[in-house]
Amino acid sequence: MKKLLLTLCLVLSILFAHATYLMIPMDETQNDHLKAYGVAYSILEFDKEVEWLLNYKGGSFMTQHYDEFEKLCLLKGVSFTKISDSRAQEIRDEIENPVVNASIVKLLTAPKIAVYSPKSSQPWDDAVTMVLEYAEIPYDKVFDDEVLKGDLPLYDWLHLHHEDFTGQYGKFYANYRNAPWYQAQVKEAEEMAAKHGFEKVSELKLAVVKKIRDFTLGGGFLFAMCSATDSYDIALAADGVDICEEMYDGDRADPNAQSKLDFSKTFAFKDIQLERNPYVYEYSNIDVNPVTRGVNEQTDVFVLNEFSAKWDVVPTILTQNHEKVVKAFMGQTTAFKKEVVKSNTIIMGENKSLNEVRYLHGTMGKGTWTFYGGHDPEDYRHLVNEPPTDLALHPNSPGYRLILNNILFPSAKKEKQKT
Repeated sequence: MKKLLLTLCLVLSILFAHATYLMIPMDETQNDHLKAYGVAYSILEFDKEVEWLLNYKGGSFMTQHYDEFEKLCLLKGVSFTKISDSRAQEIRDEIENPVVNASIVKLLTAPKIAVYSPKSSQPWDDAVTMVLEYAEIPYDKVFDDEVLKGDLPLYDWLHLHHEDFTGQYGKFYANYRNAPWYQAQVKEAEEMAAKHGFEKVSELKLAVVKKIRDFTLGGGFLFAMCSATDSYDIALAADGVDICEEMYDGDRADPNAQSKLDFSKTFAFKDIQLERNPYVYEYSNIDVNPVTRGVNEQTDVFVLNEFSAKWDVVPTILTQNHEKVVKAFMGQTTAFKKEVVKSNTIIMGENKSLNEVRYLHGTMGKGTWTFYGGHDPEDYRHLVNEPPTDLALHPNSPGYRLILNNILFPSAKKEKQKT
């Protein structure tokens, strides 16, 4: 028996001495899913390749073993195993079996990331910014100055902060017009418009929207959440049409604005019916009605749709997760009514019983866009001036994983284009 144990220990020591790959599992065995994305990003910054194993143990990562990468995992609390070259090849063979719904995407470069966000503080946080900082993924902040100057082509990936691109200041007028933060935002936006030669904030934001559209058309990767999704498309549809009432831009809105909307210009939505009442905290019929949905925090969920990993690679990448049923969360724009979603849009997450969609993707020219409804995946009803979520308490958040899938996606897309 002792001899057998000694032989077993010797075999194991030889095995690990020749371990040449680092496996980062992304199933329920992972200690910190969110920081695992940060590890993958850091490996790319070292100019080393990462294999993204789609639909294998929750979308695991595999890379050649280096002591620096192992130390990085240990430092960040990310679960990993060391495997031999032969075991790595066995995994590849298993995934590439035609009957297995899995595939391998190679990540080669660290995407350069920008977040469209005002320089001044806001009375709410941003889920993307928070998860980037938690995962320790670097990013730059850009706003109207940088966008209008033409800086977007310097980046691979752009996130739209919770912005109102229609020039109506989030339609917070009814409840917050006397709040110092609201008044400061109005003043800042008006000064920015004047600086760039625009008479109205809505005209400034339309110019910004068109620059973002051109960034996407040229091959950029656009990601938006909450009110930046529907307000972006509404601004495109309302190009040249005044949809802002007097308290927002100093004159009355065009009474025929609804009939002048052009949905051929939008990314995701069609048949948009504007909310013309300036005192109603809603832009249009895109967003679901939180009162009539008939769900509460315990019952509100959405389901990630399944795609063919070998044929529908892009939506498969964007839906990698260790859970397919995800806790839903509210926002100024919570989710999208299915009837206003364009037919060429890929629906990646939805609640079919409520006929609403949460997670959308599409192509625009050479680029792609993803819209994700809601404000904070780990704060069901995030209110103005509430403290930010502590992601150290949610290291395995399925909702936040969807954001991070999008952040690594440009590297995978570049590899796909090369092949």
